[in-house]
Formats: sequence, C-alpha cells, structure tokens
Amino acid sequence: MKNFKFRIYENNYNVRILSHEDNIIDLEVNGTSYSVKLKEEIKVTKTPTFVRSASKSPEPLKMSANTSSAKISAPIPGTVLTIDVKVGDIIKVGDRLLVLEAMKMENNIASEKAGTVTAIHVVAGQQVLQNELMVELT
Repeated sequence: MKNFKFRIYENNYNVRILSHEDNIIDLEVNGTSYSVKLKEEIKVTKTPTFVRSASKSPEPLKMSANTSSAKISAPIPGTVLTIDVKVGDIIKVGDRLLVLEAMKMENNIASEKAGTVTAIHVVAGQQVLQNELMVELT
C-alpha cells in the first residue's frame, strides 16, 4: 500500500503498510510483519455542507416614508467608479447618478425619481456594501 522511511536514534526503519481495515493495520517493519490495533476507532470526517439562505433582492432606490425624498442605495457590493451628479443638481427619471463596478462589470445607477440631489454619501474609488446609502434626492 504505502512505504515510509524513518530514522529514529540513528536507526533506519523501512515501514510498509500492507492493509488497513477498521482499526487494524497490518504492516512490515524492516521485513518483520506486525498487526497493530489502533487505540481509537478511526473517525470518518464528513465534508461540511454549506447552507445559504435565500438572498433578498436588493432595491437600488429606497423610498422613505416621506414620498418627497428618495434614498439611492447600492444594489450590490462594489467600487464607485464615477459620480455623475453633485449636490444641487436637478435630476430627471433615468438620469445616471453614478457608475458602480462589481465583479469586473460597470453598472450604471440611474434615478427612478425626478428631484434634486441633496446629499452624496460616497466618493469615487470608495468600496460600498450592498444596501449602503449612496445618494439622497428630494
């Protein structure tokens, strides 16, 4: 089955494992056969199973209780490449607010509501997490 070479206290040992069943190993050390019983049973390790819960579908535009304002959150984790608006800009529906790079793809984040940009919470080059607030509109 397998061959090993050991050197213990300047003595060389050639060990060959002949068979291994349950907790009994038949082996040969320098030509002499031995049957060795392990002290404990060999525990078979199970491969762990990962269970992933269903992910929530992120909403890129978060509407607050006040319908006159909107909060734009990151739909996925990524890096902000460019910011195409500044505070005070008047935005129409569909205008690009910023570009978010995620998984080597550029994602245009567009406004789903017309309004005025009141706050920008990110800068170009910043990494954002999913649902992190990026832009606020009124």
